[in-house]
This record gives sequence, structure tokens and C-alpha cells, in this order.
Amino acid sequence: MNGGDEVIAAPAGPPQPLEWKFSQVFGERAAGEEVQEGNCLSAMDIISAIEFDKSGDHLATGDRGGRVVLFERTDTKDHGGSRRDSERMDYSISRHPEFRYKTEFQSHEPEFDYLKSLEIEEKINKIRWCQTANGALFLLSTNDKTIKFWKVQEKKVKKISEMNVDPSKTMGNGCIASSSNSNSSRPYLANGGSPDRSHNFLSNDLSFPPGGIPSLRLPTVVSSHETSLVARCRRVYAHAHDYHINSISNNSDGETFISADDLRINLWNLEISNQSFNIVDVKPANMEDLTEVITSAEFHPTHCNTLAYSSSKGSIRLVDLRQSALCDSHAKLFEEQEAPGSRSFFTEIIASISDIKFGKDGRYILSRDYMTLKLWDINMDSGPVATFQVHEYLRPKLCDLYENDSIFDKFECCLSGDGLRVATGSYSNLFRVFGCNPGSAEATTLEASKNPMRRQVPTPSRPSRSLGNSITRVVRRGAETPGVDANGNSFDFTTKLLHLAWHPSENSIACAAANSLYMYYA
Repeated sequence: MNGGDEVIAAPAGPPQPLEWKFSQVFGERAAGEEVQEGNCLSAMDIISAIEFDKSGDHLATGDRGGRVVLFERTDTKDHGGSRRDSERMDYSISRHPEFRYKTEFQSHEPEFDYLKSLEIEEKINKIRWCQTANGALFLLSTNDKTIKFWKVQEKKVKKISEMNVDPSKTMGNGCIASSSNSNSSRPYLANGGSPDRSHNFLSNDLSFPPGGIPSLRLPTVVSSHETSLVARCRRVYAHAHDYHINSISNNSDGETFISADDLRINLWNLEISNQSFNIVDVKPANMEDLTEVITSAEFHPTHCNTLAYSSSKGSIRLVDLRQSALCDSHAKLFEEQEAPGSRSFFTEIIASISDIKFGKDGRYILSRDYMTLKLWDINMDSGPVATFQVHEYLRPKLCDLYENDSIFDKFECCLSGDGLRVATGSYSNLFRVFGCNPGSAEATTLEASKNPMRRQVPTPSRPSRSLGNSITRVVRRGAETPGVDANGNSFDFTTKLLHLAWHPSENSIACAAANSLYMYYA
């Protein structure tokens, strides 16, 4: 209180941790049913990509069988008008987000490269939504070698109406052949022909008998009020990558996109499928000199000239397309110096970045390596502004993880639309949500099930975090018992939550556990 007139507001603290609730699930397995590599039908159903569109009204998933499945939001349509109209009216949506199955289509088929004797899987690696136009949805999907541009649109169903011949009318137009309508005793065939060739109406001059052909039936095609969704492949962008494609990303200009493999990044125009420009090439003259590969790439959300790509050495490079045609020299380099004496056999393996995402405003980049999530400020390349420990409790088991190849698992990450939280997946179908604000203690562990909080301990420990240039490490230790995670639960390396996506404007997360799509809200 100042002079009895002014009230000095206390500084706002970090937001309260969210309470996550189960929303819905698609493709849930029956109790006891396991998805195994040997079971072809189930293995092909495993989800390999998830992506919300910019509005958040549509969600796309891709699977190992090369299929793309689309879902659309339904809870905002019940009130009439669009969700944006509701927001302008300050209408509060009290119900949780609900989606329904919209359509699916076969995006990719298995192929074989005869020149390299290489089988190309149909598995969808990435999906990216493009700008909508004229009520149609557009998206890009890619497997290891080929990118496709799809248009999904509602079209009116055309049906065959009744025949356009009225049997009661004259036979001049030809009426339906029957004993009651025809005065002729001459027999007719089902297709309108006649065994009597005297009229010669099948000859080259196509002359018709007097009075028309009684058996000629002319259907008419009319458009009905029913509609069906039709997915059509507009363009195929192929033969541009020697190595497996790991990323595709749309440019904010709405005209171009990039595709990245282990050694190169190509720039495409959506309208031109037979030509691309190589903008990043890290392939050395001698492959024995290769020390790192590209692991992920993404365009800046608003600056069409800026993109970032990550490497297997744990670094992120920011590239400005205005500098040169071939962007081998980066504008900025983001990497964290390793602590002295901490280097081991596994150091480079666990430092490899599996995914990067720009924040909605483009100020921050979120990166995921095997052990941690890191948040980077693009204006500060001295180190991450925050580090969130995800798998610190697995450090004593790195040898086992290396033996069963789990150490090479590629987990994705995502940011909330408001930039206040980040999320990523883990083993045992768990995923973790962290608060980004300074001073935030939010570190929630959830399970991809109908009861997401059952694996949550009452007071979770704060993950390790480094702010600014400091190297402070507050390590959250798991239990000492082998096979037990940080919350005291046994973990399972065979069930892993690799793919998840955050709704662009609401606190809603979609995540994939094998062939099941779970959705949560807070």
C-alpha cells in the first residue's frame, strides 16, 4: 500500500502445474494383446508420425504400413461458427477437445531400389500440414526416399439415376425391352443387340432401324447431396536423396519446403517436383573422414530465410539462406561444452540430437538428445537456457541399452503454443511435461493410458536444470534397484513413446503408444 491509494501488485510467479486428464484413445489394444515385430498386421499399425495442423482442428498420423489417418475436431463445431468466432466472443470452451476419425489413405507402398539392391520401407517418417485452400486439406508425407504432396477434399457423390426412358412414351427414343412395351416379336439381347442382322445397326454406318431400338437404355448421372472425402496425390518428389530422409519442414512463405537426410538438405518448390536445390551438404570428399550426420531440420516459423538443423554431435546450426546458395557455413552454432573428465564411450551416442522444434514465436529452439531436453535462445549461443533431465536414471544402464540398441532410439519433443511448457516421451509408454519459466518446479510424468496419473508420484523431484551460463547440476536420481525408474516403477524398454504433438493453441497433447493414439488435456 502506497499512501493509501496505490496497491503494489506482487510479482507473478511461475504458472501452476497442469493437471492432465484423459480425453480419448483411438486403436487401443485389447488387454494382453502385444504388438510384435513378427506379427505383420500389428507391426504395420504402429504409429510413426503425429502432426497437428496450424489451426489445431485436424490431426494426422502416419504408420509403418504407409497409411496416413486424418482426424478432425468435433467439439467446437457444436456451437455453430468457427472456434475463432467463439474466441472473439470471449466464449469459454468448457468441454475438453474431442476428435473423430475423418479418413485414411495409403500414402506409400513398399519399393525396391534395383540399382542399390535396397528395399525401401513404406513407413511414414514425417507428416507436415500445408496451407488449406478452397476447403481442401493439403499435406506432405515422406518415407525414407520419396515425398508426396496430398490433397484431401470433399466431393459430391455421383449416382446413376433412373433410366431416362419412360416406357409409356413413344419408341422413338428407345424404350425398355419387354413384351408389354414392344409390338415386335423379334428377340433382343441384354445389351441391346438383336440376333436379326437384317437391320444392320451394328455396321460401320451405325444406321438405326425404323422406330428406334426398343432395348436401348440410357442412364443419367446426377450429383447427390452425399459427399465423400477423396485423397489425391498431387505431386511426387523423388530421387533426390541418397540417404534416408529424416525431416521435412514447410517454409512460412507457403511455397517451399526442405527435406533432410543424413548428409544433405534440399530445398523444394511445392509446384515443382522434378527439381530441388541442395542448400546444405556435409558429405566429405572421403567418407572415412565423416564425423557427424544431420539428424533433424526445421524452418523458422516466421522468417522464411532461416532454418536450423541438428547433428549427431549434439550441435544445432542456424542457417541464413540469404548468405549464399550453398549454406555450408552457418550463421550461428549452438552447442554445450562437455564437462572436463566426463567423456566416456557413450558420450557421443547420447549427445546425438534426435529432434528439434522451434517455438511458436521462433525465439526458442527445443532439442532432444537421449538423456535430456534442452531449450535454446537463438539470441544466445553460449549454451542452453534450460536443461531438463529425462533419462538421468538410465545412466548406470547405458551398457545394457547399447547392447539392445535402445540407446539409438529417437524420441521426439514438442512445445506448448504459449511456450510455457515442453514435453517428450520415454520408456514404459511414459511421457514427461516440464515447465519452462524460471523458478518453475513443474515436472510431470504421465503414462499413455486411460489413467495417465497412475505412474505419478505425489511430489516429483525437480529435474536438473542449467540457467544462463551457469553449469549447475541438480541431478534427479532414480532408485538404486535395477529396472526401476525415477518414480520407483519398473521400466520396459520394449514399450516406448517416441512420437507426440502439442496442440498449437491449447493444452492438449496427442501421443502414440505402439498402434494406439492417446489424447490428453489440461
